[in-house]
Amino acid sequence: MTTHTHVLDDAADIRAALADPALAPELPAGAPGPAGASVAWLRATVARFSSGETHRRRRALVEAELARVEPGALRRAVEGKAPARAGKDVRVRVVRALAEALGMPEPRQVADDVVLVAGVYFGGEDPAADEAVGRLVALLGAPPVSCGGEPPHPRNPASRGCPQSPDGLISARPAFEDERRSRDQGGLGAQPPGNGEVGVPPLGEGPGHTPHAEAVANRIGLLVQACATAALVETATGSNKPLARVIRENTPLRGMRRVATRPTRLAGRDIAAGDVVVLDIAAAHRTHPAPLTFGAEPRPCPGRAHALALAEGLLGRRPSTPFARLHHRSAPLLLPNAWDHASAAALAAEGFPAVGTTSLGVAAAAGLPDGAAATAGETLALARRLGRGPFLLSVDAEGGFSDDPEEVAGLARELHAAGAVGINLEDGRPDGTLAPAGLHAAKIAAVKAAVPDLFVNARTDTHWLGVRREETAARLARYEQAGADGVFVPGLTDPDGIAALVAGLLVPLNVLHAPDGPTLAELSALGVRRVSLGSLPYRTALAAAVAVATAVRDGRSVERRLPAPSYAEVQALSAPGRRGPGDGTR
Repeated sequence: MTTHTHVLDDAADIRAALADPALAPELPAGAPGPAGASVAWLRATVARFSSGETHRRRRALVEAELARVEPGALRRAVEGKAPARAGKDVRVRVVRALAEALGMPEPRQVADDVVLVAGVYFGGEDPAADEAVGRLVALLGAPPVSCGGEPPHPRNPASRGCPQSPDGLISARPAFEDERRSRDQGGLGAQPPGNGEVGVPPLGEGPGHTPHAEAVANRIGLLVQACATAALVETATGSNKPLARVIRENTPLRGMRRVATRPTRLAGRDIAAGDVVVLDIAAAHRTHPAPLTFGAEPRPCPGRAHALALAEGLLGRRPSTPFARLHHRSAPLLLPNAWDHASAAALAAEGFPAVGTTSLGVAAAAGLPDGAAATAGETLALARRLGRGPFLLSVDAEGGFSDDPEEVAGLARELHAAGAVGINLEDGRPDGTLAPAGLHAAKIAAVKAAVPDLFVNARTDTHWLGVRREETAARLARYEQAGADGVFVPGLTDPDGIAALVAGLLVPLNVLHAPDGPTLAELSALGVRRVSLGSLPYRTALAAAVAVATAVRDGRSVERRLPAPSYAEVQALSAPGRRGPGDGTR
């Protein structure tokens, strides 16, 4: 049968290829090996080189395994220690950390054997690696812990009813995919198909393809795939660039290969079954702002958040502050927004660990317009009042009140000195246009250089203003590559649009709560890590104040569905331990 090789180097074409269920990663060439004792058996039994229903079944095993580990714990396990050396050292540290987090026996031995297997996993043969597979099967052959619980959400397969760590941090985002390979020895590498899939025997047919064998093989395959994190760390070592920028400009994953399991059509070309599709990632990155190395449905990597957490911990690049950690829990950070001391204190008293400010509330309370760079003084004064409170404070600073990045950085220093742990910077302008993405990225970079510990939430107003929405993903990519710790898209409520952004981001996505939009639970399942209330509490408070006044004026009863706090309670919030004059009736 005549087959062809198709090379794609356009970002849109590569995304289409990654999302095409007819394409599967190419299985390296080689003779079948003994079940449970060879790299060839491992390749034929893992999710990585499978497709169709077999891939979904095997992928579920990996997702269930990862659902027992929160990414933040992985980061904490490796950060603050001696920097990893290039080569085997960093690979061993990455795999060992993951093996320990998964409760595997003898994690150092596991890591040494996995690194040996990884050397030929993507192509080649090595009797020593075959022996390592046998040792790993013997060590890890216990059946994986069953989570039970509820089935996964269709958009977030990791959202299972599994036991969680005390922090409850489970990623909703898909993961970094390792495509390193040595293909000098083989051709297409496609084995005779089973059930219409390349190189995949039906479950239970052939040696080593029992359900238990699949579970063991995919535990090992997960660890082998983790070696991709080492490649990312090695590439980023010696550079102060954010990981998102490293991945785009100097990606360790320069290309991918896929083989067609059935006929399909891509980039105006007919692809026949058995044809090879080469995805030139490095070339696409030269003209496209967003990294393309994380895959897309139906094959996003399930451990991206875990890999990035390990990489960040090993590199020590992005501070892991208490506020940053709130963005990596099983449930999104719900951030209520205050406009004065009393509103912030009341929210904190209800158990919210962090409170943001609302620029509209701050501006309106001062009789000034919002979004017009008119409230720098009021914003800083409020931060000084709130920054020492018993809660974490994030400040809405509009666009930084200046188009000079150094002036914005100066404001950030003052806010941080006042006690703020986060800042929100938006690219919308008072005239309804958007600031140039390059300018906004420069502001972000300047702030991160000036105050590394300050969590920068970079906001794009493409959906809020209803302009240039097609630029949303590209703008977010620019901002995270400039160093943003999170990105914010107010006005975006479409579940498909949210899921698409999450799949392409390395940093947490923040959205604005909409009363008629997805619920908090639905946003969590989509992968959103932060949900802001914005000016909604302030506007609701205004409405309640007006409703009370008009009810009394018009002789109607005052509704008490939401009972107002007493005078003494508000006094306690505003000045703890101090009572005001009078009898408490003011």
